[in-house]
Amino acid sequence: MKSDLIMAVNQICAEKDLPRPVVLGAIEEALAHAYKRNYANSTANVQVQIDGDTGEVRVRCEKRVVEAVEDASLEIDLAAARKMDAQAQLGASVMIERIPTDFGRIAAQTAKQVILQRIHEAERDQLYEHFHQREGELITGAVQAIDYRNNQVTITLSKKVEGVLAAEDQLPNERYRIGQTVRSLLVEVGKGTRGPAIRLSRTHRNMLRRLMEREIPEIFNGTVEIKSVAREPGQRSKVAVAATQPGVDPVGSCVGMKGTRIQNIVDELSGEKIDVVEWHADVRQFVSNALSPARPSETILLEEGDARTAIVIVPDRQLSLAIGKEGQNARLAAKLTGWRIDIKSETEAATEGINEIKRQQMQILKARSLESRASAAPGDDLLSRAEWLLRERDKTAVTLEQAAKMLISSETAASQEASRAEPTPAQVQEAAATTPEAPPLAEAAAVTEATPAFQPEPTTEAELPPMSMEALGPESYLVSDEAEDAEPEERGQAAGRKAAKGKKTRKGTMMVFDEVTGEMRVVKKHKRQRGWETDLE
Repeated sequence: MKSDLIMAVNQICAEKDLPRPVVLGAIEEALAHAYKRNYANSTANVQVQIDGDTGEVRVRCEKRVVEAVEDASLEIDLAAARKMDAQAQLGASVMIERIPTDFGRIAAQTAKQVILQRIHEAERDQLYEHFHQREGELITGAVQAIDYRNNQVTITLSKKVEGVLAAEDQLPNERYRIGQTVRSLLVEVGKGTRGPAIRLSRTHRNMLRRLMEREIPEIFNGTVEIKSVAREPGQRSKVAVAATQPGVDPVGSCVGMKGTRIQNIVDELSGEKIDVVEWHADVRQFVSNALSPARPSETILLEEGDARTAIVIVPDRQLSLAIGKEGQNARLAAKLTGWRIDIKSETEAATEGINEIKRQQMQILKARSLESRASAAPGDDLLSRAEWLLRERDKTAVTLEQAAKMLISSETAASQEASRAEPTPAQVQEAAATTPEAPPLAEAAAVTEATPAFQPEPTTEAELPPMSMEALGPESYLVSDEAEDAEPEERGQAAGRKAAKGKKTRKGTMMVFDEVTGEMRVVKKHKRQRGWETDLE
């Protein structure tokens, strides 16, 4: 026979719709609080267990084993501890079972408050979990109150749960009255101080999705799938559907015989127009279907990074139909497809040169196709492997050509740097000795200016044999004072050149190159006579 405690627990579970372990746990916690208040202190470790079948209550308290007991509620001597546990030692802890005879009025009142508090908390948690699992589903309730200051409607969902339908979640053409039954979408559930805080909505796009699942069996069992939904609440909506089984008409299944299925949904949404279009894997075809009832003649897709634009060309007489009232049809189509849609008539397309844009787009598509083929791994057949090897060879050839260009450019730069370097006197003599033909006079002057440090060996008239102008020949290299100033880049350094000329030769002498001996000669020049002296200095 069950005790009165177990019968009371069963009654509470039935009234509050709570699981039995939750109620028994609340009673055990309340008895532990009452025991600490009457027989122990708040720091004591008290455990209470209730048998679910017989209702027997067992209370166990933890005490520390000591030699001299100072606090009987927390300590026990060694002899008494060994009567309950033969292996008890000093400093250890033992669990002692106690049977309280009377808790007292204050302890009983504390236990009652704890039980009620725990039951209320358990009830709130259970309600929260129940409605949290139903987020995104349709729920029906009755209008309980209307706040005309902010147009907020309170809807009763069960005996102790209420939902809030805010002004932004209401259809613009709807008016509510007290006691009216309202079907809405459970959008969000939160924890409140007095129970779960539930937010309802009739403008959410999933509201239309759930209504179609409820009214159309093909969508409920998965034969027809809803791909995307675009909605302007209270005015118009577009739904893209696709069949998961061959031979099924997705649009016809949603519309029903003479539009009976879709009409029930329209009535539930207070006359909101619904366009059902067929989803297609080809984006061009999908965009064309989304602009229904207009029928585009051509669609051009442009992708630049994250920006995706579809240029839709429609006949001139359907331009306003494709755009819709205040652009509503174009907006819904853009939301449904996820593409930015630019609608143009055929006349505007011809004027703005859409054909050129289309040609460029085809070139881009071909280039992407070639790149994808080139990056693809070779197949198992011999032809695919041969094509892949040829592509790899072309890549290698391009790489070698680029390397050759880099080598040529580096050699050109090195030659330019070498030409800018100043020649040494030894290089000048070697070049003069190996050159078969005499260079121009300007080049000879440049060589002379490039070697300012060259000093001729001092000679006397006795050491040099007599030589005439005829002996020198017409191809002798003459370097005069006037030729030294022939180069334009050397004109800015007149002072340095004058100093260098004083060091090179004495006044009234000139240096000439003798091709017979291959040496530089110093020739004396008479002031009264133009030309060269036959005698060398």
